[in-house]
Amino acid sequence: MKKFSLDSASKEILDLAKKENIRTVWERYELQQPQCGFGLLGLCCTNCNLGPCRIDPFGEGAEFGVCGADRDIITARNLLRRTTAGSACHNDHGRDLTLALLTLAEGRTQGYRIKCEEKLKNLAKEFSIPVENKSLEEIAGDLAKKILCEYGQQEGEITFAHRAPKKRQGLWRKLKIMPRGMDREITEALSRTNMGVDNDLRSLVFSCMRVALSDGWGGSMVATEISDILFGLPEPIRSQINLGVLKEDEVNLVVHGHVPLLSDIVAQVAMEEEFIQKAKEKGAKGINVVGICCTANEVLVRRGIPVAGNFLQQELAITTGAIELMLVDLQCIMPALARVASCFHTKIISTHEKARFYGIEHIEFREQEALDIARSLVNLAIENFPNRDKSRVNIPKERMDVVVGFTTEGIFHHLGGKFRATYRPLNNAIIEGRIRGVVGVVGCDNPKNLSGGSHIQLVKELLRNDVLVVQTGCAAIACGKEGLLRPEAAFEYAGLGLREVCEATGLPPVLHSGACVDNSRILIECCEILKEGGLGEDISDLPVAGTALEWMSEKAIAIGWYCVASGIFVVFGTPLPVLGSRNLEKFLTQELFEIVGGGWAFEEDPLKAAQLIIKHLDKKREKLKLKAMMYPVLSPEELREINQKRTSEVILTK
Repeated sequence: MKKFSLDSASKEILDLAKKENIRTVWERYELQQPQCGFGLLGLCCTNCNLGPCRIDPFGEGAEFGVCGADRDIITARNLLRRTTAGSACHNDHGRDLTLALLTLAEGRTQGYRIKCEEKLKNLAKEFSIPVENKSLEEIAGDLAKKILCEYGQQEGEITFAHRAPKKRQGLWRKLKIMPRGMDREITEALSRTNMGVDNDLRSLVFSCMRVALSDGWGGSMVATEISDILFGLPEPIRSQINLGVLKEDEVNLVVHGHVPLLSDIVAQVAMEEEFIQKAKEKGAKGINVVGICCTANEVLVRRGIPVAGNFLQQELAITTGAIELMLVDLQCIMPALARVASCFHTKIISTHEKARFYGIEHIEFREQEALDIARSLVNLAIENFPNRDKSRVNIPKERMDVVVGFTTEGIFHHLGGKFRATYRPLNNAIIEGRIRGVVGVVGCDNPKNLSGGSHIQLVKELLRNDVLVVQTGCAAIACGKEGLLRPEAAFEYAGLGLREVCEATGLPPVLHSGACVDNSRILIECCEILKEGGLGEDISDLPVAGTALEWMSEKAIAIGWYCVASGIFVVFGTPLPVLGSRNLEKFLTQELFEIVGGGWAFEEDPLKAAQLIIKHLDKKREKLKLKAMMYPVLSPEELREINQKRTSEVILTK
């Protein structure tokens, strides 16, 4: 196997899986080789029953599908379908949370309450909802109904799109890509891809941007904001990451998926004295709730619940033999989990109405019975503890400290302090050349890459070049395992300018902002930087970029598109399936920059990707006529030497 992972805990459990004859995602990937070359280039079409049709990438076979569609049409339509599927997932996530808020407002939930009153009232005002002389529940109900109306809205503009800079809003209107309603854009995009509808490359790409904007400035932003209202606004909190957070002497209950409605309640219920005492009666010392994937990130940033791993570690977590119960909701759940769990005592329960799995028991979660259902599930985990085969328990020792929970609102206070909350210190650090720029390193982990390692190598190179990194999703978990989410990482990996900023503020050089839907926070942070002044008028003016080197899900395509449409340079590792059309590839990687100020690049090598990004940031700095960088870029060896010297000085001072 040429590519695997830098993470030693994952390597240890993968070796164990091989001995146990348990196939994991890496073996399944190898068995798929060679993967369909037509599909990788985007040259397959199954949109009607005239096919399936394939365009020969070498020009020696078919140039057109049966209907006459060429390589440009087929690749662009396929790209739009994938973007739409990813956007639909995020938009539905936001809908689920909005419906939960409405159910709470109507007094029909168990265990939920409004935890962020200030955000509730601010959002209500943003949606032109009066808040005077109203209870919190009344405000919440009015807000939820207004948001749900925007899902089905046929005309007009979604409210959160008005958070974008005025110049950007004007461009969206001019290009006719301003999102009207979340469901409207999903339906229209799919309609365009039907045989014989939209067959123009540019028109299909514009539709990609509009449907993705309905996600980034719509459903994802809704999900983030409602989560803050229901579960509290994240604040910096310490925790730990990697398979070593599993405990040999406790009931291990894993929450996995993306929607935090159940996981937050389970984390709360598991701490009830009744269940802790029952766990002890079964021979355990307590109950250990941990997370995997983005549900993990949700309870991590709000409750400090440890993270057992990211997407590619879900099978490995079960293979430790130490998990009593894994609760899954939806998105990024491998169907293979049932087969792996059958080798151990682990129970897997699916909980979301939209996501069922063959061979997995389904207990549907409902907000109206949240506490009752959560308690029954925690009880299932406890009852399963005596079934654990202790001789087959293999928990790696690896776990790493992290500091997480950085939000748009929090940055005001982290930088400006309690009495002068402001983004000015961040803007000044960029203007004066201490920080080169800000980059969002997000997305999945993928066996096609050095699973998680691509993120780590990229981030270390960016830090060395004084780039502040903001992260979400599985990319953040990967970097957390490497120790990059600790404040101390600034003294190990950051360039001298970024290090000064981190030392002054106490911040890590990599800011963990939450789950995949919380990329919407990064959009708002860009807007706040612009409002503070001195760095242009539009997001496309800023020295910022986004990257998802190990993207896997169609959701990542949607995220990339709403960033591009917002004026951001985006780098993916494995290319989008568009290389079968030179015209489409050129349009995405060159011509789009002139139209929306953002565009795509594809580069699998993490160090080369970092240099592409750094070059882009420097161009933006030059255009803004900012000062030269304050300090030279040092080699990793030079940084280590300076760090050792600095550590010695601190010890001598103490």
